[in-house]
Amino acid sequence: MRWTPLPLVLGLLVAVGLSVPTATAATTITVASAISQQNGATATVRGYVVGQPTATTTVVKSNFPSDYALALADTASETNTSKMVYVQITSNFQSSYGLRSNPSLMGQQLDVTGTLTAYFAHAGLKSTTAFVKTSTTTTTPPPTGGGYYDPAIGKTGEQLRDALHTIIKSQTKLSYDQVWDALKNTDQDPANTANVILLYSGVSRSKSLNGGDPDDWNREHVWAKSHGDFGTATGPGTDLHHLRPEDVSVNSARGNLDFDNGGSAVSQCSDCWADSDSFEPRDAVKGDVARMIFYMAVRYEGDDGFADLEPNDSTSNGTAPYIGRLSVLKQWNAQDPPDTFEYRRNQVIFDSYQHNRNPFIDHPEWVASIWP
Repeated sequence: MRWTPLPLVLGLLVAVGLSVPTATAATTITVASAISQQNGATATVRGYVVGQPTATTTVVKSNFPSDYALALADTASETNTSKMVYVQITSNFQSSYGLRSNPSLMGQQLDVTGTLTAYFAHAGLKSTTAFVKTSTTTTTPPPTGGGYYDPAIGKTGEQLRDALHTIIKSQTKLSYDQVWDALKNTDQDPANTANVILLYSGVSRSKSLNGGDPDDWNREHVWAKSHGDFGTATGPGTDLHHLRPEDVSVNSARGNLDFDNGGSAVSQCSDCWADSDSFEPRDAVKGDVARMIFYMAVRYEGDDGFADLEPNDSTSNGTAPYIGRLSVLKQWNAQDPPDTFEYRRNQVIFDSYQHNRNPFIDHPEWVASIWP
C-alpha cells in the first residue's frame, strides 16, 4: 500500500475548505480573569478556597451542606462574592475536594480546570476535569470580617492587649451543654466527618462517643477551670476557644497541671509527658495549647465577674488564676505555628458560635509584643 505524506493530506483538507481540529492547552488564569472571561472556553483557574456557594450571593464558610461546589478567590481572606468564581465539583472529585468531606481545604490554593461558564447564576467554572493542590497549608488566615482587628493595628504591649481585649470581649456565650455539639463541628476530623480529633492524643474518635466512660471523649478545659475557680460557668467555663475534645483518661491525667516540658510518658497519649506539676502535649499541638492560653489571658481581665487570668513562669499555681510556664508557652507558639486545622477551628467559632476570634491564631506574632 502506498501512503500519502501527512503534509499533503492536510493541504488537501485545507484546499477543499475543511477545518483541521487542533488541541488547545488550558491556560492558568487568576480568579479575576476567570470572572471576566465567562465565554465557554477551557481554562485552569488558580485561587484560594474561601467557602461553598449555596446561592448566587451566598457562600458559607462552615457547616458545609454538600460536596458539589466550592468558591475560589484570589486571596484567602476574600469575603466579597463578586470577587469569587463558583466551581462545580464533578462527581469523581467530590470525595477529595468537596468541602463537607474536606473542610480543611479552606484557605488552600488550588488549580482547577474546567469550562468558564455561569454556575448558580454567578461567574463560574463548570464541567471540571482536574483539581491540583498548589499549597498543602494555608499561609493566610481565613477571612476575619472587614476591619475586625482595626482598633489593634499599629499598637504594641499593653495598648495592644487592651485593644484586643475590647475586640474579643464581644461574643455570644454558650451553655455547657451546647459545647458538646459545638465541639463536634469545631474539631471535626477532616478525613472522617463522623469523628472528632482529640487534642492531646491526636486520636480520631466517633462524635457519638462523648461522655464520661473509659474510651469516651469529654470536654477538656485547656485553661484548667480550677485556675481561676470558674468551673463550668457560662463565660470562661464554656468558651470554645479553650475547650477541646479529649479522651476521658487523658483528660484526667492532665487534670489541672500547668504546662511545661518533660516528665513521664502518659498512657493513651503518644508523645505526651507529665510529672507532679506539669503536662507536655504532643509536638503537633504545642502551639495550639499556647495560643489558647494567651487568648484566655487577654479575654478574661477581671472586668466581667470572673478572675483576671494571667500566664506566669511557674508550675506550682494550684488554684490561683495563673497558669504556666510562660517562657515555655512562648517557645511552643513559635515552634508550632497555626495550621489549617487551627485556622478552620477559629473561623467556625467566629462564624457559627461565639462570633469572636482568637487573635493569636490570626497574628501569632502578637504574643511576643504582649509578653516580651
